[in-house]
Amino acid sequence: MIGLPMTVPAPGLPARVRIHEVGARDGLQNEKSAVPTEVKAEFVRRLAGAGLTTIEATSFVHPKWVPQLADAEQLFPLLADVDAALPVLVPNERGLDRALALGATRIAVFGSATETFASRNLNRTVAESLAMFEPVVARAREGGAHVRGYLSMCFGDPWEGAVPVHQVVSVAKALLDLGCDELSLGDTIGVATPGHVQALLSALNEAGVTTDRIGVHFHDTYGQALSNTLAALQHGVTTVDASAGGLGGCPYAKSATGNLATEDLVWMLDGLGIETGVDLAALTATSVWMAEQLGRPSPSRTVRALSHKE
Repeated sequence: MIGLPMTVPAPGLPARVRIHEVGARDGLQNEKSAVPTEVKAEFVRRLAGAGLTTIEATSFVHPKWVPQLADAEQLFPLLADVDAALPVLVPNERGLDRALALGATRIAVFGSATETFASRNLNRTVAESLAMFEPVVARAREGGAHVRGYLSMCFGDPWEGAVPVHQVVSVAKALLDLGCDELSLGDTIGVATPGHVQALLSALNEAGVTTDRIGVHFHDTYGQALSNTLAALQHGVTTVDASAGGLGGCPYAKSATGNLATEDLVWMLDGLGIETGVDLAALTATSVWMAEQLGRPSPSRTVRALSHKE
């Protein structure tokens, strides 16, 4: 019975990676059936119990846009005893007010590298969305909160096609100039390949964005999420977004399939001897449990392999 990969380190990789777990927010936001608030809270607790130290908890977006996360006010107080950083997504100042009122100390905003997706997702141009984020980031920082900037469509857009690297760099720098502490590069429709990843990271470095401020967020539409992650690690990136059980996608990009599964990521990192602090068996058990709550099997290959009964 195989439970862990053989550890064979590879040269030139980080000693440790911080996994930014997005399953409880990005992973669940598309679910058609309402997931009970208590189940969401238990999901976060189990993820923390498996060793994940950053778990994105919910989003303070208007319930009309993401009904699944309409219980943010009820959920967040239930997580007060969770020993992990609990970032929350906020779309605007109203969302920030709601988050800060509950004591949130890690905030995320969600921007786009392309005009079409900005229009469809935020009902604004890229410039208008940045203007909307400016007071959100400033007020969050003034309140002592850590701010993450998500940048979607960094590699391809379903309406515009391939996205020029210089265009992504321009919007990325603008987000950081607003005061974001960290930037997450999103391959929203999963079209990136390793050379493209390296090229974007190099271009960001050349524009003055240091690698320690960059995280990566890959989707697995074409089976490239792990290879793209490895390319980012080879460049020195140490923050990787992933979703327990491979849950999630993007409600505004129909060609997007699920996020990189956290278990698949941990299997690779364990095999490379890279520390994450995550107990793969406990994490797998958590995703099996969550799949039971959702009434369908986990899409993660590692979860399926490790939970297979002989």
